[in-house]
Amino acid sequence: MASTNPKIFSTRSSNTRARNSLQASPALSVENPSQKDQYGSSSVPIYQTATFKGVDGQYDYTRSGNPTRSHLEHHLAKISSAAHAFAVSSGMAALDTILRILKPGDEVIAGDDLYGGTNRILGYLKTHGGVAVHHVDTTKPDTLLPYINPEKTAMVLLESPTNPLLKIVDLARIAADIKERAPNAVIVVDNTMMSPYLQRPLEHGADIVYDSATKYLSGHHDLMAGVITCNRDDLAKQMGFMINAAGNALTPFDCFLLLRGSKTLAIRMDRQQATTMLVAQMLDRLGFKVHYPGLAEHPNRDVHERIADGYGAVLSFTTGDKALSERIVGATRLWGISVSFGCVNSLISMPCVMSHASIDPATRAARGLPEDLIRLCVGIEDPADLLDDLERALLEAGAITLTAGGDLHQRYVRTIPSEGTAISRAVQKLAFNESAGYTTERSEDKEWFVSAPGKVILFGEHAVVHGVTAVAASVDLRCYGITTPRHDGKVSVHFIDIDGFTEEWGVDDLPWDAVTSVRVGDFHPDTLDQKLVDAITTRALSPEVIAKPSARQACIAFLYMYMIMAHGGNRPSVNFSARATLPVGAGLGSSASFSACAATALLLLYSRIQLPAQPAPTTSDHVHISHEGRRAIPPAFAEEVNRWAFVSEKILHGNPSGVDNSVAVFGGALSYTRPGFGRKAGMIPIQGFKSLKFLLTDSRVPRNTKQLVAGVAALKEQEPEFVDGLLNAIQHISDEAQRALADPQLSRQTLLSALSALIDENHGYLVKLGVSHPSLETIRSKTASPQYGLSTKLTGAGGGGCAVTLVPDDLSEPRLRELMAALSTDNFVPYLTSVGGSGLGILSPYNQPQPLATPPETPREGEAGAGAVELLRDTFAGKATADLTAWADSLGRWLFV
Repeated sequence: MASTNPKIFSTRSSNTRARNSLQASPALSVENPSQKDQYGSSSVPIYQTATFKGVDGQYDYTRSGNPTRSHLEHHLAKISSAAHAFAVSSGMAALDTILRILKPGDEVIAGDDLYGGTNRILGYLKTHGGVAVHHVDTTKPDTLLPYINPEKTAMVLLESPTNPLLKIVDLARIAADIKERAPNAVIVVDNTMMSPYLQRPLEHGADIVYDSATKYLSGHHDLMAGVITCNRDDLAKQMGFMINAAGNALTPFDCFLLLRGSKTLAIRMDRQQATTMLVAQMLDRLGFKVHYPGLAEHPNRDVHERIADGYGAVLSFTTGDKALSERIVGATRLWGISVSFGCVNSLISMPCVMSHASIDPATRAARGLPEDLIRLCVGIEDPADLLDDLERALLEAGAITLTAGGDLHQRYVRTIPSEGTAISRAVQKLAFNESAGYTTERSEDKEWFVSAPGKVILFGEHAVVHGVTAVAASVDLRCYGITTPRHDGKVSVHFIDIDGFTEEWGVDDLPWDAVTSVRVGDFHPDTLDQKLVDAITTRALSPEVIAKPSARQACIAFLYMYMIMAHGGNRPSVNFSARATLPVGAGLGSSASFSACAATALLLLYSRIQLPAQPAPTTSDHVHISHEGRRAIPPAFAEEVNRWAFVSEKILHGNPSGVDNSVAVFGGALSYTRPGFGRKAGMIPIQGFKSLKFLLTDSRVPRNTKQLVAGVAALKEQEPEFVDGLLNAIQHISDEAQRALADPQLSRQTLLSALSALIDENHGYLVKLGVSHPSLETIRSKTASPQYGLSTKLTGAGGGGCAVTLVPDDLSEPRLRELMAALSTDNFVPYLTSVGGSGLGILSPYNQPQPLATPPETPREGEAGAGAVELLRDTFAGKATADLTAWADSLGRWLFV
């Protein structure tokens, strides 16, 4: 029992009301003068013994008493403003001990928002013990009055705040009402949600208080324990007898752990409360219904502030949809999915399917316990990490989305459910603030128009696969892609440049059982999910598609990303159309630009990436400098696209170098070194290309990139010294080219001469690697003839495809046209282009001169009508290749990397 003269080792936390000097701080351990350790140990020893020697001693049998338990109970009594304290084996053991005071015929008044285990044991007493139980809304004290019977009401069982709806109960008023009308009734309070640090119900009229010490008092979830405190000697005698008789007292070792945990109660609770407030404010700001006493609008907040010293570290919120709540819970990483609360690590749960599942659904509904309720129990982790993880889970589950507000700054907003609610589309638009001139529909409800450039590798092709630095640049020829909503439960593709190829699939018919989704914010593993690739190939593709290699691989790449990116149960019905102004299969990076377009479109579709908000317009206080959309897409956005484009390239080519997709995304000119070969890996931008002109000539000879890359690898395995020598020589060429382009003091003529010589040298090594082709040699011969004297090399994988020719400044326009005509006569297709331009592009959804088709204007598949807006997809498919770029540019402002 408690001492009358304890020694206090520290002062009470400043946020707690001053208390009598004889009472202890919850932040410390109270020394018991009557039980000093004979050796003066500063930590209470563990008396790990069942029996004690001697006769008529204070202790004889640990079930009846133990020094470690006595120290713990002494401390717990002091921090609870109690005269008596008992430590038992669990919180439910504590309640069971208290309920044994009852006898058949007694009546109990209890709250209607209680812990599930409390409901379970009360239900048992009602059925088997002859005890009547009345569940009422204890947040309204007057609702108890009709059930108070001076003769029969034996106990009133309260919680405040309640679990899990955080309802506030006026403990002091109810205690006064009960004592006035039923003086013999015992008022019991479950104080687990608060702990003695924040609330001491004995000070407000309660007769017995119990805590599940498994929670805050312990704080580490490494023991089970319960605590009972009271001031009445008669009640203490009854409960002490029952604990000794039943043998449910806490073991010595668990007493030691609980005493140790209670020493840090104050600092833990302070940290947990502070973070909980931040979490509650974030969820409230996003528009969720949040239950937390710390929020200004929480019902009976004034009552809570009168009887408690803080708001606690548990909150709950609703989403409006049970399935959405399940997705949110499943998407968290730092928040552990578990019942219980009060420990140093943060937990998340859905009470109706976990801690309160023992209450039947009809009863839960009658008591207003929402099935979609999520409970958060906040720990001591870094607040920023917890907020970030919860935000990511909400985003991945589809509960929030990122959009621009009226002030044009980006922010997360709650996604209002579109099914099963009476909220209209107009109200949803208002909630998302459409006044700034941007679209607010879900990403899958709008057309996304994207583009990416082709590329030319000037130095280092093939060698780059083996760790040699490649020098590459974007070209003015581009691939374009459009996603268009279908609304019919199907997903489809239209690859216009592959003989107008089209194919569609039922969304639910795809092999989703083979998918291991990549969560939002996570990176795709280094290796492809071969299980998914095989499932798509064997179960989604028809024999007709399988028979068309180019279309087959493009379909696999698209479906692979479409399926593995899916999150939160979102499987949009959409069409993806792609076409290019650059030749397909000619070594100009058409597959990489396709990969960049498909990856970007799908990332936007799933809201895994977000466009930046519009910059503030020019005002009297601010000048906006227009860059015509250049560098409007931030690097982090581009890096995410590039990672996924590389995934697509792996499907298309098996072992890609990564340079093609990097150029397609980032544009410009760069040197690229693949990781894993001992050299410093990565991309380095190169300046100086924009003033150079190149002639790209398509040989119109198809080539198999995988086969060519595999051939070089086989040659390297057979003749390693020979191939390594060639690779080292190509590395020197790349190094020389970078130095020449980066040297501002190098004259123009010297630069052109150096690049010409390096082009010829590099081509010679590629011939020795066996990747040239007679058609390419014909192009080289024609461009090198005396009347032109130009340097040409193959680019890309070789074996056909394209050749690149450096066009010097002194080559006249008539002579250049003559050369192009001669190449055309030989059935080649020449393109005059500049290099080093913009990378990935997205048609801005902000303030377009021609509206993008979005619901409700977007017609369903097969739907017609005079009022329907023409889809970009329809015009896109019908445009002549020569007119495609001009038409795309005319649609409005493009945003570029």
